[in-house]
Amino acid sequence: MDVNGVVAEGFEPVREAFAANFEVRGDRGAAVTVYRDGHRVVDLWAGTKDVDGTEPWQRDTAQIVRSATKGVAAAALLLLAQRGELDLDAPVGEYWPEYKTAGKERTLVWHLLAHRAGVPVLDHPLTPAQAADPVRGAAAVAAQAPAWEPGTDHGYHAQTYGWLTGELVRRVTGRSIGEWIAEEIAGPVGADLWVGLPSGETGRVGRVAQAEAAPADANAPRLRPKRSVSEAYANPDSLTRRAFGAITPMPDENDPAYRAAVLPASNGIATADGLARVYASLLGEVDGGTRLFTPETSELARTERSSGPDRVLVVNTRFGLGYMLHGSASPLLSDSSFGHPGRGGALGFADPDSGIAFGYVTNSFRKSVTADPRAQALVRALRTALS
Repeated sequence: MDVNGVVAEGFEPVREAFAANFEVRGDRGAAVTVYRDGHRVVDLWAGTKDVDGTEPWQRDTAQIVRSATKGVAAAALLLLAQRGELDLDAPVGEYWPEYKTAGKERTLVWHLLAHRAGVPVLDHPLTPAQAADPVRGAAAVAAQAPAWEPGTDHGYHAQTYGWLTGELVRRVTGRSIGEWIAEEIAGPVGADLWVGLPSGETGRVGRVAQAEAAPADANAPRLRPKRSVSEAYANPDSLTRRAFGAITPMPDENDPAYRAAVLPASNGIATADGLARVYASLLGEVDGGTRLFTPETSELARTERSSGPDRVLVVNTRFGLGYMLHGSASPLLSDSSFGHPGRGGALGFADPDSGIAFGYVTNSFRKSVTADPRAQALVRALRTALS
């Protein structure tokens, strides 16, 4: 496999791990970018643009990043809080009166970000077409009775997180969260990243698919799902299945209509550089330009708000405000890291202690939920490069 791009001196282990992703971990097309202290030190891509095609991946090829979108949505709410336009400790109903129903009256804004709102499922799942209507999605989650008392426990809001965060941004700003991200995050930092793909960018985006199992990787940790996890995914009545099935049937992620929809829990599209560049801007200036988060907001983002058994993922998870934190379910670079994986592939995170920002995107999704073997191999190599 020919690997394109450059790495700065000392970051060669990342290039080696990236090449191995194609040789032994079954990657078809992918890219990885790393910034350190606001400067790009790794920028690599290889394979094909489409998972089932032959056209080469280019430096500006973008892919859907699934739940890695959640970290960008979280940045929108935290920036509104940083600007004094949103109180994270206020009841959601102060901004969204229709939400004050069915036992959700005491839900606070930060509960939504920390997956403590208690509404990971919809009793009446939405079709992909219905889910793409932000008004209908917001109304559905506002009417939903919580599965637990909001604020008292946590469980991953796989799909509903998008309507929760999106509606809050709309109520506060009058703009869709896709517009807000384009104008206040991606635009100012020069990131190729969209939540709601513009028609003019469709040609850059590759086709994605669920990939077959990759060959065994001799260097990867041998992890086998616990029986309780397997049972939760197999049981149609479990919170796990119902949370991931809040949109049913599963959308066609190659459908132009789905890609154009604004679903900040699941359908962001980005280049590896775009994802890494956003995270770099949460730590400091990027290439001498824009910084988004103040140091205080960066610290707020990674302060633990939820930890322990996750009622949806059925493993121990850790969350700050909208971000997964370093732990067994989602290993990142260090204890200071905050970010978000995309189910079966993508990963973006920032690590304040080292000044690192990371983005990995792929066109072939695997069965992993929070710790894809290819992304993890790159993180391990990055840790080696920094040691």
